[in-house]
Amino acid sequence: MKKTSNVSPARSVAFDLVRGVLARRHALDEALAAHDGFRRLPGRDRGFARLISATVLRRCGQIDALIDACLEKPLPRQADAVRDIMRLAVAELVFLGVQAHAAVDSAVTQVESRGHGKFKGLVNAVLRRISREGTDRLSSLPDRLNFPEWMIAGWVDGFGEAVADQIASASLKEPPLDISVTADTAEWAKKLDAEILPTGSLRRGFDGLITELPGFEEGAWWVQDAAAAIPARLLGDVSGLDVFDICAAPGGKTAQLAALGARVTAVDRSEKRLRRLMRNIERLGLSASTVTADATEWQPPVLADAILLDPPCTSTGTIRRHPDILHLKSRNDIAKLSDLQSKLLSGAAKMVKPGGTLIYCTCSMQREECEDVVARFLDTASSFQRKAITPEDVGGLGDLVTSNGDLRTLPFHLADKGGLDGFYAARLVRS
Repeated sequence: MKKTSNVSPARSVAFDLVRGVLARRHALDEALAAHDGFRRLPGRDRGFARLISATVLRRCGQIDALIDACLEKPLPRQADAVRDIMRLAVAELVFLGVQAHAAVDSAVTQVESRGHGKFKGLVNAVLRRISREGTDRLSSLPDRLNFPEWMIAGWVDGFGEAVADQIASASLKEPPLDISVTADTAEWAKKLDAEILPTGSLRRGFDGLITELPGFEEGAWWVQDAAAAIPARLLGDVSGLDVFDICAAPGGKTAQLAALGARVTAVDRSEKRLRRLMRNIERLGLSASTVTADATEWQPPVLADAILLDPPCTSTGTIRRHPDILHLKSRNDIAKLSDLQSKLLSGAAKMVKPGGTLIYCTCSMQREECEDVVARFLDTASSFQRKAITPEDVGGLGDLVTSNGDLRTLPFHLADKGGLDGFYAARLVRS
């Protein structure tokens, strides 16, 4: 790497993060965890570095359209780093409201310090023009530009054109902080200055360090999107029951089930992720058992009263929190994942007692990973029936329940309160 001593440390880190995702195809969370410079930044600068990089990943289609409109000819391939520096500056100028002199001057300095000095004049001219015209030009650039065509096509097929546009726009918004508590929801809402959502989660805004909030050190709560917290609640009263949480990591649902009094067995194929899960369970003062196994092959010693299965998926419902998904997932992933999901569902069905409940859930908004997987399963599994989810199961929010009686949250649901991640769940009962 070239010397970047005259570049804002936060902007330098943001460049590395964007390159990590776009050039090296690393997940953003992995890039953040592996970056020593990011960890050394002061709290405010860490937040700024993550905000700039996440904005580029969210808005890359529109940002590139603004840049390309100012270029007489395309940048050469060896200048990919120059484009990324401009992307970061455009994110600041157009989407984050940073003053032009700060964003433009920093970009020009970074271009030179990274060994691309011959592009200084071009970068300066392009960014100065975008600082003047970018906001007006943005109004003609649809939000869909930021999404792969296959993703949008899936939403149009599943929900229609108008809803697909709503999903796209809502997926580009920075999400609030959602919290699940071990107990005393109302008390912790006051302590955290948080709102209690109809679904039972706490919500508040936050841009600092999670670990500095009241109650974290004491193990009173954990971070979990409000939509992701719904499936465990669909099992009802699990106190004293044997519950398997299959594909359990990172462990939010394991914590929920344990807090509700279940005897939880968390199953995941990654020993490393299970160790992290157990550290969180111990921080919360809860208890759970873990099994490192491929759930398609695992044979439990006893059958479960209830099972929660949240298999690997394209995670398109979590783009608000993980904008790198827009760049790391492909159409080919859907077929591979839906096949795995079907295998995991069929395997989980053999592990639940007669009369027991199986929740199948994903954070995908692609039908092939959700409704289609459940439909195929029910076509062949005569001993299972769908037990319809009701508005009462989800805090009275009837919009979250499909005509088939499944859960389907979308990013624009609860828009006045900050939205939800996209999530799907079906409740299946073994006769």
